[in-house]
Amino acid sequence: MANAPLMPKATAVWLVENTSLTFDQIADYCKLHPLEVKAIADGEAAQGIKGLDPVATGQLSREELDLAIADPHRRLKLLESKVRVPEPKSRRGPRYTPVSKRQDRPNAILWLVRNHPELKDAQIMRLVGTTKSTIEAVRERTHWNSANLQPMDPVTLGLCSQIDLDLEVQRAAKEKPLPTAGGTTLLPAEITTRADEIEPEEEEEARPGKSEVDLSKVFAKFQDSRGHDDDEE
Repeated sequence: MANAPLMPKATAVWLVENTSLTFDQIADYCKLHPLEVKAIADGEAAQGIKGLDPVATGQLSREELDLAIADPHRRLKLLESKVRVPEPKSRRGPRYTPVSKRQDRPNAILWLVRNHPELKDAQIMRLVGTTKSTIEAVRERTHWNSANLQPMDPVTLGLCSQIDLDLEVQRAAKEKPLPTAGGTTLLPAEITTRADEIEPEEEEEARPGKSEVDLSKVFAKFQDSRGHDDDEE
């Protein structure tokens, strides 16, 4: 984290407990959110973290701290470290998971399997630091604690960052081929919209309720009989 002290949460814990700095001043110096600093002050966050004195570690001068305490609008300035810390190298393979969070990995695996089925096992292993056998056991519901597993977001559990999850999902979406059309397909429009080719005569014969008697002949006979009656009169 650029321009942030080492162990920012531990530094924030020490500043909250030992100074009268505002939450905004501490959040700006430690590169945290003010609400997170407030949660530390209320005892809702960073429980069990021992405070780290930034003055003793050479990350903040005593004069700068006194000036910031006297002026609530003043921002703390981080002292430049005389020791150059190398950039962390990207690791391949499973991510290291703290012992306290390892019990949450099956829940995270279940969440990933259900919400991102496009992810490969190797990607899930990188995200939560698990093994292929554990992934298969969770997916096939053969895990020893399968009945008690609950799908939980690995980002919420702190097993990976949202950026890492988004990158793996985007990578899986690019590698996954588009589904090919197969199985039963719809008939073309020219077939479904085409009227049945039935001859007019056949259509007349097939029409339901059509009388078998030729009505024109019946009316002709009726007119003939009426004409004979007029002649007799």
